[in-house]
Amino acid sequence: MPVIETHNLTKSYGARRGISDIELSVNRGEIFGFLGPNGAGKSTTIRVLLGFLRASEGSAQILGHDCWSDSTAVRQQVGYVSGDVRLYPWLTLNRGLQFTGQVRGMDLRSHGLELAERFRLEPDLPVRKMSRGNRQKVALVLALAHKPQLVVLDEPTSGLDPLMQDALMDCLRDMAKEGRSAFFSSHTLSEVETLCKRVAIIRDGQIVSCEQLETLRRQAPRVVHLTFESPDAAAAVEWPNFIRLQSQDGSRCELHMDGAATDLVDWAATQTLTDIDVSPPNLEAVFRQFYGDQWGADR
Repeated sequence: MPVIETHNLTKSYGARRGISDIELSVNRGEIFGFLGPNGAGKSTTIRVLLGFLRASEGSAQILGHDCWSDSTAVRQQVGYVSGDVRLYPWLTLNRGLQFTGQVRGMDLRSHGLELAERFRLEPDLPVRKMSRGNRQKVALVLALAHKPQLVVLDEPTSGLDPLMQDALMDCLRDMAKEGRSAFFSSHTLSEVETLCKRVAIIRDGQIVSCEQLETLRRQAPRVVHLTFESPDAAAAVEWPNFIRLQSQDGSRCELHMDGAATDLVDWAATQTLTDIDVSPPNLEAVFRQFYGDQWGADR
């Protein structure tokens, strides 16, 4: 049974459609990436999944429970961090663990304090004295303390420094090893690329691709930088069909390559080059095919 399963999921706001015909299936033990720029429909999808919004059409289930009619059962097994964390100014982590433990009918203090140490968080510091990053960490600990079968994270690394981003990634990997799942929504490609093996790409409220990340990598061009002996030599080049000129600055050219590296090496040996640099596959170029200029504007 998939952890998340949706069919033709649609949410309309009057004449305006938020999401349309969303088809998703997330497996146990999977860290699933949900990628798209701001306004693409990520948060609307999450709100429907968690029962905060009622779908206009279609169906959504989490752990076999209907996300609207059985939303209480869903929330018992799910942890959630929103993209806009807001906490009471007087709240401390210890008090938060106490309150949420009472609601869930379980003692969260032991595991919660383990997570607090992992995230370098002071359990008795009130929220009003915390930085934005520490408030984000409180929300993460409260979402993870009950060891949920699924955690839904909407832009969870906002405000976290690189070390704490790494700590969160490690927590999610540990969850996956235990057979628990994460639904990771982001518009930051590097985060999704680091964590996820499979991603869905949403644009204008519709899923435009749902692929293994490795499949997307095979579609991605490599970025190549070539430096010629002179600007005139660079300008006179006749480019082979497996590379595409992106820009030229004097004697230095940036290109995208679709062919094998051996093809490039054989061709480069016939050129008047002083330097050559080939990067790993450029996933950003693949995503720009879906978003165009909108991708760069939201980063």
